[in-house]
Amino acid sequence: MYPRELGFYMPAEWTPHQRTFISWPVQESMVYPDDYKNVCDGYTELVEAIAGFEPVTIISNPKDVELLKQKFVNQRVDVLSIEHNDAWFRDNGPTFVRNKDGEIAGVNWVFNAWGEKYSPWKLDDEVAPKVLEHYDIRRFDAQIVMEGGSFHVDGEGTLITTEECLLNPNRNPDLTKELIEQYLKDYLNVETIIWLKNGLSGDETDGHVDNVACFADPGKVIIQVCHDVNDDNYQITQENLEILRNATDAKGRKLEIIEIEQPPAVHFEESRLTLSYLNFYFVNGGIILPIFGGAAKETDQKAIEVLQATFPDRIIKTIDGMAVIKEGGNVHCTTQQMIAE
Repeated sequence: MYPRELGFYMPAEWTPHQRTFISWPVQESMVYPDDYKNVCDGYTELVEAIAGFEPVTIISNPKDVELLKQKFVNQRVDVLSIEHNDAWFRDNGPTFVRNKDGEIAGVNWVFNAWGEKYSPWKLDDEVAPKVLEHYDIRRFDAQIVMEGGSFHVDGEGTLITTEECLLNPNRNPDLTKELIEQYLKDYLNVETIIWLKNGLSGDETDGHVDNVACFADPGKVIIQVCHDVNDDNYQITQENLEILRNATDAKGRKLEIIEIEQPPAVHFEESRLTLSYLNFYFVNGGIILPIFGGAAKETDQKAIEVLQATFPDRIIKTIDGMAVIKEGGNVHCTTQQMIAE
């Protein structure tokens, strides 16, 4: 039976967490392996920031376990030894769901390294089942390629995603849009799916929505926007804004839209880095927000102000958003919440 048939649903990310999972970087898999120390420093800052709000479990390759136990002498940080190829746990880890009785289960999606862009990925596809087995959590195997960064939910029946990612032939070439929708409805127990068009320019995930837009509350969406008509993201964000303005959620509500201005473009080796304030992560009582410094100081401050006004009861904890971005992702991409019972 599907999770939906058994009363399981995916809560919104801002609901209380038991813990956050994060995988430790693997130098052999990195696009820029010489940057390994800087990336590890970035992950260290992130783990310590999250641990200020809730427990963190680091998924570690066996060779790194003892090093990490010595590095993080913190009762809120533990290390779980599971072999993995790469460190983007949002995309290859389980998606946690629960029912009205508080029972927790996990959806195990098929993972193919963002359309077979990187190899090997076999170990990454095995991470979710091993995590669920370790915690003795019920598992639902979904026979569809899906990444956790490609969708957001409001916890009340609405999901937001992008056509660029979910309809990309490098994921599920034999599935129609209608069949993909049905998988999402069956495994996450949503009723309404809002399809944005494209993700941000340069995003190697093929348009993950967690760089584009997210729910702030049921009926309320935050979106990163671009005001420069000469920027590739201008048309992308304007089109997505228009879709949101005309959308209604599962409860029939028109959406309140909150805009955050994008940071200035940054390129590395002729490739544009996917800088996004929307790649923040909800923690218990707070938000972990990547900021970018340099030419982005003004937009950094604006993003902090917008999020603080939107979430006045949450602490906005900023971290260095440039630390891991060359590897293709940021705070939200590295994390996955295990929801509270």
